[in-house]
Amino acid sequence: MNIFSALSRQQREAIGLLQIGTFLEYFDLMLYIHMAVLLNELFFPKTDPHTAALLTAFAFCSTYVLRPFGALIFGYIGDNIGRKTTVIITTMMMSISCVIMANLPPYAEIGISAAWVVTICRMVQGMSSMGEIIGCQIYVTELIKPPSQYPAVALIGIASALGAVASLGIATLVTSVEFNWRIAFWIGAGIAVVGSVARTRLRETPEFVDAKRRMRGLERKTSKKTERIISTNEKTNKKTALCSFLINLVWPLFFFLVYVYFSNILKNDFGFTPAQIIQNNFYVSIFQLLGFFTWMFSSYKVHPLRILRWKVFFSFVLVLFIPTFLIHNQSAVHLFLLQCIIIFLSPGALPAEPIIIKSFPIFRRFTYATFIYALSRALMYVITSFSIIYLTEAFGANGLLIIFIPTCIGYLYGIIHFGKLEKLNTTSVVS
Repeated sequence: MNIFSALSRQQREAIGLLQIGTFLEYFDLMLYIHMAVLLNELFFPKTDPHTAALLTAFAFCSTYVLRPFGALIFGYIGDNIGRKTTVIITTMMMSISCVIMANLPPYAEIGISAAWVVTICRMVQGMSSMGEIIGCQIYVTELIKPPSQYPAVALIGIASALGAVASLGIATLVTSVEFNWRIAFWIGAGIAVVGSVARTRLRETPEFVDAKRRMRGLERKTSKKTERIISTNEKTNKKTALCSFLINLVWPLFFFLVYVYFSNILKNDFGFTPAQIIQNNFYVSIFQLLGFFTWMFSSYKVHPLRILRWKVFFSFVLVLFIPTFLIHNQSAVHLFLLQCIIIFLSPGALPAEPIIIKSFPIFRRFTYATFIYALSRALMYVITSFSIIYLTEAFGANGLLIIFIPTCIGYLYGIIHFGKLEKLNTTSVVS
């Protein structure tokens, strides 16, 4: 049975347009991340291995550090102007930053200016991607009802994963057959423009439009301004916000481990070239995509929070196993298999995003969802990028446990909280 057979033509078209845009957005965003082993050598000065690791961490974190500010900006636009406007603006920002990077001279020609311009472009891309994926997830959540809602929202995550796979595919071409990397950025910029234009066909979500209409009615009856009505009637539970934050903390930690930390091991311990690392990660990303598809299809029959409980169980097992494996492993093939297993089973919000999103009031939803998502990414990527360097130097592979165990415990706590909320909401509906 087609899990989307109950959807209207308008709903299917909206999902398609949002998927295309998210795919293009994440293709552009991930292109530099997965080509960092090559592009960092072009735009940053050559240094000793320790300093190079710090520069790599800096370049990686620059994508995420301004995301919370982007979340506040796009959150305001999304909650006050509309969901549609936000997803159009974000794709245009991504396109402009890609054009700049496609034409940027390397460090050898313009010196440290190249590093600064790349960093600024990465910040812009990080900000634009912030309003993009959460905006799309909110749009679909408000457009479709459960149970089709869960796999429909998961399709947005799948589109982002497809973008990452495509970016790795292009990166593989660049490094294996000398395909010009600048052309890849030009392609990314061009398709981002196409995505922006295509999204103008979207309509605002009925739930948001109805809420706006009711708000205007209350405004007329009470003579109060919208801001005062919202602040009075729409309060967000702080514990719910915290638990959403804890759930969102986990994915960036596992992502960094698989694609960045393990890439450094392949480079330093097994002598992999940038081309070999990119090709290795391309195959790993396919397993990430397979995992997303697995959770998406499962969510139509199995409640998303139950899927998250499975994930946290596997995560604890993996976390306890990883240090011992790294200490004794002497095979690049075995490391590749571990990467595939971790990325397939990695915990995260997917496919429970709609449950988390719906827990926030509609006129606070965009701001809270995007800010929590952005803050979790920015905080965890910064902590992980720099702390892993020093923790593993001090404690070896066991240093990973200092970050992973508390994060997984927080993830479990968040799942338990949203499970209680679901039971409470179900009881209220029945009553």
